[in-house]
Amino acid sequence: MTTAVAPASTLTATDRCDRCGAQAYLKVELASGFDLLFCAHHAREHEDKLRDVAVNVVDETAKLSS
Repeated sequence: MTTAVAPASTLTATDRCDRCGAQAYLKVELASGFDLLFCAHHAREHEDKLRDVAVNVVDETAKLSS
């Protein structure tokens, strides 16, 4: 798994968590070409499984502490 922090925002306020609908701060790209979006809470909750299936991860959770 590769973790990338995008210099320009890749995720916007309209991107929503696939689990709960909150604003997404993590985008997981899969080998199938599909993406999964997660809020910070669900990203942490499913972190181990996401590492197993992710080809690339865009993590913008640092925006929460700014």
